[in-house]
Amino acid sequence: MGRKWANIVAKKTAKDGANSKVYAKFGVEIYVAAKKGEPDPELNTALRFVIDRAKQAQVPKHVIDKAIDKAKGNTDETFTEGRYEGFGPNGSMLIVDTLTSNVNRTAANVRAAFGKNGGN
Repeated sequence: MGRKWANIVAKKTAKDGANSKVYAKFGVEIYVAAKKGEPDPELNTALRFVIDRAKQAQVPKHVIDKAIDKAKGNTDETFTEGRYEGFGPNGSMLIVDTLTSNVNRTAANVRAAFGKNGGN
């Protein structure tokens, strides 16, 4: 195929991976907002706000609809909000708010991020 095609594939793969992370984060935010209140954006201002932010980030409509439909159904998946405090570089104090389906994994990831960047 050639080097040109390899360059295109590399750029596309990186961009698709970044977009996928954004879509997943908005999917979780929409799910939680719809689960806390009504799954109708007309009646739930928090959901409407998250959907507006998702549209600004160019999240596809099917991702938004899928998250709302998931919140309407009776799923066993639950998301937990958490708050972690730590020290960053040069002793700066940090507070990290999280939304996760796995608290143990998130705690380890936050701890690793603090350690990797010169904090604790």
